[in-house]
Amino acid sequence: MTQSKSFSGYFFEDFFVGMKLAHATPLTLSEGDVSLYRALTGSRFAMYSAETFAAENGFDRLPVDPLLAFHVVFGKTVPDISLNAVANLGYADGKFLKAVYPGDTLRAESEVIGVKQNSNGKTGVVYVRTRGFNQRDDLVISYVRWVMVNKGDHNAPAPEAVIPDLPKAVDAKSLPAPENYANWNDTLSGSTHRFEDYEIGEKINHVDGMTVEEAEHQIATRLYQNTAKVHFDGHGQKASRFGKRLIYGGVVISIARSLSFNGLANAAETLAINGGTHTGPLFAGDTVYAWSEVLDKAELSDTVGALRLRLVAVKDQDPGDFALRGTDGKYAPGVCLDFDYWAAIPRLR
Repeated sequence: MTQSKSFSGYFFEDFFVGMKLAHATPLTLSEGDVSLYRALTGSRFAMYSAETFAAENGFDRLPVDPLLAFHVVFGKTVPDISLNAVANLGYADGKFLKAVYPGDTLRAESEVIGVKQNSNGKTGVVYVRTRGFNQRDDLVISYVRWVMVNKGDHNAPAPEAVIPDLPKAVDAKSLPAPENYANWNDTLSGSTHRFEDYEIGEKINHVDGMTVEEAEHQIATRLYQNTAKVHFDGHGQKASRFGKRLIYGGVVISIARSLSFNGLANAAETLAINGGTHTGPLFAGDTVYAWSEVLDKAELSDTVGALRLRLVAVKDQDPGDFALRGTDGKYAPGVCLDFDYWAAIPRLR
């Protein structure tokens, strides 16, 4: 009798609160990975482009963009958590705790902290806290995400619903603050706008757009070793709701964040993820635009402040409309990302 050695992923009924998962395939990030990430996203933040600039502002050398590290850690979790997912629904309580550099090796561990079967009896939502560690076992990233997962057996009994109590935002007092931006150079960073120049409630149209091609989003997702079927299996996705491959939501996050350079060039260092929702699908050929809203501000030191920013990505439309929700309270058509995060920014000298 032949027994399959292949793993088809966990289904909703396989998860339980307290379940712990050590994910396979640690990944050593190289300078080539950093360059490829920049090529795929168009990021122009000086902190992650120039080793000299990074060294002037507290880093040992050129660091890895925190979002690249996040996507790599996320990618480790996909075979165990979301291989049979319908959609990744949201993020919360994300912290970037330690700088990652080329040459560092990242691995991931997750714990299931909540489960809730949907009323259709065919799917359920799984909440997990994932932690990313480097080769010295230093905790570098921690975040919560929740994902809708298919049931393998529709007759499997529903588990007791457990929904974790998550903070609405990472407390500014707990942010891993940069040490010193005293040597920040506005000419090299690309902007003269600093912490004091931004007001709570201000909205910024990032103006520029980027069309995402089929090959680009697949290369990006492969870079993160994300194996989700919905991003790669064109044949299999013909029978899906959309009839074609979806672009990984992390690609949308990174492109929108890169576009935010135009208006937020000095808000370079991502410190925390307060929350995030992939509000609509993105497909190859769609053009991403972005706008931001300043939700809050915090003084971290004499030279460093933090902006709490809502980053909204829209497709194939003018971002200057700042449309987030319609009159019915639902997300407006074309909105594909609502992402809430803290970013460090230099203060006026």
